[in-house]
Amino acid sequence: MSRSFRAEAAKLVRRPASWLLLAITLVLTLIFTYVFPYASIAGGTTGPNSDRTLPMLLPDRLVGNSLGGLPVFLGAIVLILGVLTVGGEYAWGTWKTVLTQGPTRLEVYAGKLLVLAAAALAVVLSVFAVGAVASALIAVAESKPVHWPSAGDLLTGIGGGWLIATMWAMLGAVLAVALRAVALPVGLGLVWMLAVQNLLAALAAPLLDWVAQVQKGLPGPNAGSLAAALGAPGDTPGVASTVGGGQAALVVAAYLVAFAAIGGALLRRRDIG
Repeated sequence: MSRSFRAEAAKLVRRPASWLLLAITLVLTLIFTYVFPYASIAGGTTGPNSDRTLPMLLPDRLVGNSLGGLPVFLGAIVLILGVLTVGGEYAWGTWKTVLTQGPTRLEVYAGKLLVLAAAALAVVLSVFAVGAVASALIAVAESKPVHWPSAGDLLTGIGGGWLIATMWAMLGAVLAVALRAVALPVGLGLVWMLAVQNLLAALAAPLLDWVAQVQKGLPGPNAGSLAAALGAPGDTPGVASTVGGGQAALVVAAYLVAFAAIGGALLRRRDIG
């Protein structure tokens, strides 16, 4: 498995799409979490997240601000990374080439999942780092004291963000295995994350009680609930306290394990061609 992990890590690092997705993640975080809200505060204008006040952009809110995008938009980017990492073997027709080198299907798959988990952690740490720099610059520009979250809060926030990001990466992986492709899994994953779950929350749940109850067991609302419990702003799409933070963490972890296991079972039993 260690050889598979090293091989998959080398492929991920050398793939330009991986760095492009990371760059998009950091740019979106910077613009929508800090630049637009601060510009509206400084200029007295309205725009995306313009109802946020200056204290909401300072370093002591780093944890919540860094987690706000993971339930939907940033999570969608991690899902794409999961699809590319696993589905790329189908698109390029390289599964047989990989397997003739000696490792079994599950060894290769496990190596991919471990690399995805490491990549998800790298994404979360990068988002926290960019947020720390941006919030510190805002505090200095506004002559505000710089107070950082405690080490415990930071570790908890990073752990929660890693859990959410890894779950979305595993969803991308299982979609890639189930559909044996790249384009269709990306399309279906984005439709679910950016459209269906938001429509359920905004339109169906307020009208139908059974939909509201079903939502409590879905991955998106639980990811949003976990982010909300850790301090993510409530005006961020996908962030809402549908369930408690403890239940949300357990459900997200259960989905993570389930996605990984289902993908492994499908890969083991089905033709790779």
